[in-house]
Amino acid sequence: MTSRENFSSGVKFEGIVGYSRAVKFGNQIFVSGTTGVDYEAGTDSGSDAFSQTRKAIQNISLALSKLGASLSDVVRTRVFIRADVDWHDVAKAHQEAFGSVLPASTMLTAGFLDPRILVEIEADAVTA
Repeated sequence: MTSRENFSSGVKFEGIVGYSRAVKFGNQIFVSGTTGVDYEAGTDSGSDAFSQTRKAIQNISLALSKLGASLSDVVRTRVFIRADVDWHDVAKAHQEAFGSVLPASTMLTAGFLDPRILVEIEADAVTA
């Protein structure tokens, strides 16, 4: 039987909505939509899309590390942005983080429940 391991970042919405930040199932890891919230401070990472994207990817990296993986194991990202005018800044931060990994990726415009959020990212990873 394939093992399952859940990781919680402690964000209040995980308990309210009923989800995990990330789930490892066998050698696959699925990271939920992740924003630029600083989990330790409970604050957002800034008001610009580049800063929020960098912090969201750092948060994804933290979740992956708790489940035995890293950004180099990411095979797919889904990037949701509030405003299409921000796509260049989001893309720059994404490329900075993933460099030669080059995961499959999709970028879409979306609305968010919190008006301060400019970007949210999901990631899927596969480990050896």
